[in-house]
Amino acid sequence: MSEYDMVESSRRSEPEAASAVRGSTKQNVLSVKLNAHLSPRTFADPLYPWLTSIRQALDEFRNNAEGGGDRLRILLESCVSNFSDHEQYRNDDRFLKICILYGDTIEDFKKVFEMMVAKGIGEGQSMLYEAYAAYHIAKGDLLEANNAYKLGILRNAHPIERLKKIYSLFQKQVNEFVQNAALEPQEQLYVDPWATSVRDGYLEKMESDLKKCVGYHSSNKVYSGKVSLSSLQSRSRNKILELGGKMYQIKGCSGRGAFAQVYKVLVDGNPDDVVALKIQRPAFPWEFYMYRQLDERIPSEERSYFGVAHKMHIFADSSILVTDYLSHGTLQGVINSHLVKQNVMDEVLCIHYTVEMLRMLQTLHSVGLIHGDFKPDNLLVRYAREDLSEDGFINRTGHWGDQGLCLVDWGRGIDLNLFPFGTKFVGDSQTSGFRCVEMQEKQPWMYQVDTYGLCVIVHMMLFGSYMDLQKKAKENGGYYYQPRKPFKRYWRVELWSNLFSSLLNTNGSSECDVELLESLRKPFECYLCSNRQLICKLKQLLARQNLPFAEPDDDQKLGKLMAASFEGWLYLDIWRVELWSNLFSSLLNTNDSSECDVELLENLRKPFECYLCSNRQLICKLKQLLARQKSSFCRT
Repeated sequence: MSEYDMVESSRRSEPEAASAVRGSTKQNVLSVKLNAHLSPRTFADPLYPWLTSIRQALDEFRNNAEGGGDRLRILLESCVSNFSDHEQYRNDDRFLKICILYGDTIEDFKKVFEMMVAKGIGEGQSMLYEAYAAYHIAKGDLLEANNAYKLGILRNAHPIERLKKIYSLFQKQVNEFVQNAALEPQEQLYVDPWATSVRDGYLEKMESDLKKCVGYHSSNKVYSGKVSLSSLQSRSRNKILELGGKMYQIKGCSGRGAFAQVYKVLVDGNPDDVVALKIQRPAFPWEFYMYRQLDERIPSEERSYFGVAHKMHIFADSSILVTDYLSHGTLQGVINSHLVKQNVMDEVLCIHYTVEMLRMLQTLHSVGLIHGDFKPDNLLVRYAREDLSEDGFINRTGHWGDQGLCLVDWGRGIDLNLFPFGTKFVGDSQTSGFRCVEMQEKQPWMYQVDTYGLCVIVHMMLFGSYMDLQKKAKENGGYYYQPRKPFKRYWRVELWSNLFSSLLNTNGSSECDVELLESLRKPFECYLCSNRQLICKLKQLLARQNLPFAEPDDDQKLGKLMAASFEGWLYLDIWRVELWSNLFSSLLNTNDSSECDVELLENLRKPFECYLCSNRQLICKLKQLLARQKSSFCRT
């Protein structure tokens, strides 16, 4: 049968369909007026009589597989042909089941699926994609089955939660099958997942799929808006970008990098519709691809742990990514807010954020994704809008579901499904302080790129500094790593020690670490839940921490926040208050000026130099401090 036989035969005479089933006697509900009985124009619901006939033909087939198969096939073919162009049946569950049954009967569901997609039949129903995936699974083509599930999720087929759960179960079974299979010995494959050639190769293969993604807009032309993107680097406030029929009014810069800038913007001037624009040169569609993988794979109850991208506009010279905007800053900002007060986080708060990060990575790694740039700058803080209760903490129910962290910036994201099983990664992130042990020793790595970042963040929360490692010899040979700084004796030492020793000493293992992350998370949760007062304390710490956050477009607010942060220690008599105050206020309140700051920097430097030179004892003290610092460095 040709690809569209069932469509080309749509004008097949109905008496032929009748003769296919007339062979049955008493139980056959078809009358001698079968032509009129099956005519699509006779009934208010013309499909109903066909359902009765198909059910009887199916019963015949079950009782007599040899003689009833052809009659069932002809009846199904005629039904599909007659109704495939009727708009009223495009999303009818009954007709969808008939099409699926027909594809199963002719043993070529691919042709039926392509016809259905071409005619828009059942595109919004998960049943279509489940059946198509089952067809490929039966043929042993797991890759095409995977693509069928992804296509349904991408199209938000209903019910989407059922489709996601089935897809998750499919992935789990495939992973178990691959891990348990007796694979033939083969040469180990090493890949740099961040190499431009690797990414571009995958993007080229998936270009057609990307173009089908909701929110993806590409153009071969350079960006030609009224506002030049390059002009935003000097002064951006209140400039307006026109994209896809929307007006994006820039209110401030949230962050800058070597290749990208992130701006807080209002959509069509609406102060209640705030998003973030990430402008990158050259164009970088990979991050949008990673966001869509999150949409497809992450269960809905865990989705708030990860950023959301709404649109991406691709141009020949740049790309603009539209994402959610969270106004409470980053975990790095939370850590800094404690440091400026000359203290570190309370251990209870450290445990809370550690649990959040362990849960986050457990979810991420379980669906075959790696973030690749796990650091506090990329962890946005979420606060519950309503007061938190003691109940619901362990299961994240109630308002606890709105409380926590959100992982963003997926430019270094890695999709493990794109690589052959057993692939190990090489390449260096070049991120100071966050290069995992394997990178430092030029060994292959996998999940360690994320879990090492988690260890560094935990160290920053506990100690207020980046992690410095010790490499110690084991009694039975080999080495192990541990943080150089000792834990406070009043901390939960056994929990922290187990966390660091487990995650820092995986020896480059490529095995999925989901079970390990869960085993590390649960003891922390049990500790917090062991005493109701600990949850109360956590609530108080979070409430105290959830102060108004300085928006990038509000310089006066930022200045007040800095002053509040320094209160109690900056303005001590033993410090040169006027120097520090002038330094911070001058550099934090430039109002996005594009003027060269050389003169300003000189004006700030000279008072510090004059102060040091005003007293010979200060120079002597400086010499001693530098000598002591040098001595400590040499011993290290």
